[in-house]
Amino acid sequence: MKTKHMFLATVGILAVASSAYAEEKTTGRRTNGLANDVAVRHRRLLVKGRSELAPLFESTINADFRHIIGGGAKLEYHLGDMLSIGVVGVGSTALDTGLVKKIKPTLEMTADPATREPSLTEFESHLNSMPFHGAAYVSLTPWYGKLAAFSQAYVAFDFYFQAGVSFASLTSSCAATVCTDKFPGMSHQEGADTIPADNNPNNDKPLNDGSRLGLYLGGGIHVFLSDFIALDLTVRDYAFSDNPSGADFNANLAVTSDDSRFLHHIFFGAGVSIMFPTTVKRTN
Repeated sequence: MKTKHMFLATVGILAVASSAYAEEKTTGRRTNGLANDVAVRHRRLLVKGRSELAPLFESTINADFRHIIGGGAKLEYHLGDMLSIGVVGVGSTALDTGLVKKIKPTLEMTADPATREPSLTEFESHLNSMPFHGAAYVSLTPWYGKLAAFSQAYVAFDFYFQAGVSFASLTSSCAATVCTDKFPGMSHQEGADTIPADNNPNNDKPLNDGSRLGLYLGGGIHVFLSDFIALDLTVRDYAFSDNPSGADFNANLAVTSDDSRFLHHIFFGAGVSIMFPTTVKRTN
């Protein structure tokens, strides 16, 4: 009986080997049972087909004159594992940077006509703030995986990159008693008299308020704390035309639109993402 079993096993092995050899000879390559199998079974689809709502906090990290700090939300829909579309909006307040705090004590309350140095009021009145900003974008998630701590705790993560259109609302407040020059850098007629340009940019309007459109770039990471909650850390770049100081940047003795430059307003954001539906799907 033992000999019979060994004979049957040998015949079976030879049959499988013959079949594999015939397939290899026909196709020119070796195959096995895993050739048409999926790479990962029962993988959690943490983002595919889900909506993401993320309350967030955001702050500038490269501001020269005023830090923009605020809160808002991100809304995103994940078309698949890698591609998604979304919008982000943030309402903000402005705080003086260390540079502004150093400049203020050096300025007089009244400007000296013999110099081009602004008064304290003129300097403060020309600075602008950003009460609202945001972006609409397309997001690409090329990498995702798991992190392990001491081979016991596992958390899923993914890295994403975003590109789109930025928008911002800028404000500045220069009172009519401070910004008195209605013809910056230009001469003008008053009756029969021609009044020359005063060549004093400190009493010109700052021209750094209003709405702005520009480019948006971002990159960040999701760290999933559960199947539907993730820590969301992002660096965002809202790039648009701006003159944060409201001053005569090109030194032509007048504040004009030429003093605005295409600037990168870089923010760091942290939020908590909530995925809907909250129940995660799995692959086969």
